[in-house]
Amino acid sequence: MELYAGNTYLWTKLLHTLFVIAWMATVFYLPRILVNIAEAASEPAVVARLVLMGKRLYRFGHVMLGFVFLFGFLLWFGRVIDDSLWPHITAARGWMHLKFLLVLGIVAHFIVAGRMVKAIEKGAAPKSATWLRWFNEIPVVLLLVILVLVFIKPI
Repeated sequence: MELYAGNTYLWTKLLHTLFVIAWMATVFYLPRILVNIAEAASEPAVVARLVLMGKRLYRFGHVMLGFVFLFGFLLWFGRVIDDSLWPHITAARGWMHLKFLLVLGIVAHFIVAGRMVKAIEKGAAPKSATWLRWFNEIPVVLLLVILVLVFIKPI
């Protein structure tokens, strides 16, 4: 396959998707670390190790999120840079606006999970493992709706 400017949109979409996958891995795993912390509350060494893992994962997630937004921004506004390289697919599309709102919901969830890890590091008690398991399901539901919007485009 030849690399040339005509593929700019497709390469941008590919990179956006790659970084979304990496970021979503952190979104799904960070609450699971919180569940493990809640279940290991009586073992300080285990909690300390899990908090360290959570902090590192949260930092990695921020890097991946930065790339998600960079390539997402190019997909959204690339036509302004060079109309011939990016198709005009986002204008007046309700699915795209709702998708963006739901992505903001996942970002908020990610930030809350990261703040929970930092609070536990400072001595706060974790929420119950059951509560955290339910908390862990929120991004799954949001992602499912996002995928329906992206692939089916019902609105």
